[in-house]
Amino acid sequence: MPQIVPIKELKNTNRISQMCHESHEPIYVTKNGYGDMVIMSMEAYERQMVLAEAEAKLAAAEEQVAAGNVLDAKKAFAALREKYGV
Repeated sequence: MPQIVPIKELKNTNRISQMCHESHEPIYVTKNGYGDMVIMSMEAYERQMVLAEAEAKLAAAEEQVAAGNVLDAKKAFAALREKYGV
């Protein structure tokens, strides 16, 4: 469940930091009742970046498959074995 806090609660930085680290999810900050910012711990941010990178690579791979830009697995592994002498 996302946590939502009003901007005035940002004055208590220790509490907000603790919330970020305990929830492992973004915290949504509102201003005058409307969404204004999102804050999160460094660990949560890094996890999000890793997931975004993986999703981008998967999307690129799916585009290559859809375009027919694929290799036969046996030929690809044979080429790798030859290249690296395995």
